[in-house]
Amino acid sequence: MNIAGLQKSSLLDYPSKIAAVVFTLGCNFRCPYCHNPNLITAVSSEKLLDEAAVFDFLSLRKGKLDAVVVSGGEPTLQSDLENFFVKLKKLGFLTKLDTNGTNPETVQNLIDKHLVDYIAMDIKAPLEKYEEITGRKTDVEKIEKSINLIAESGVDYEFRTTVVRSQLSYEDFYQISKMLNGTMKYYLQKFKPMITLDCAFKKEETYTDEEFLEIKEIMQKNISNVFIR
Repeated sequence: MNIAGLQKSSLLDYPSKIAAVVFTLGCNFRCPYCHNPNLITAVSSEKLLDEAAVFDFLSLRKGKLDAVVVSGGEPTLQSDLENFFVKLKKLGFLTKLDTNGTNPETVQNLIDKHLVDYIAMDIKAPLEKYEEITGRKTDVEKIEKSINLIAESGVDYEFRTTVVRSQLSYEDFYQISKMLNGTMKYYLQKFKPMITLDCAFKKEETYTDEEFLEIKEIMQKNISNVFIR
């Protein structure tokens, strides 16, 4: 698997667990506000981490780490993702997948084989705005399919949206809430303009704290558990 980074310990990426985070290389979206632009396109193989070395580290951390998060980039683009999760489970770790939902078959496979314990899916926008926000042609039926299969999987999950003021309006959030109607857990994530794919977005901003509370109220019309992070 193409591994571009490893965060050896995190208290934020897997709820209530101490986790390592593995970052895969490559993404099929080009969201201008992306905070991991270095993970989007190919780099020299010399800069990739050796998978065996990653597992050597994880083996030594058994008993100290609870979980391993596989993030990106977009992990479901990796052809050997299933085998990577198999190895993680053999070491006894809880596993979490971060995904944009463009490959529902891959997500379903991990669920069916009981290889994933937590799924976080990024919701970029209302379906009709996906291509505008992501900068790529998007099969929104696959996005819908991923939402439904994750919500019905029995696996713990969250949906989440990075909030950039210029990209999403109050009406957009209402449309997202309808799209996620009846789902269990949703996070509004404050955009932090430190590192971005499009340098112009370093000047962009998120909503105010008061506005976030208003957006939360809008979302709660269709989603019971809405959080701000």
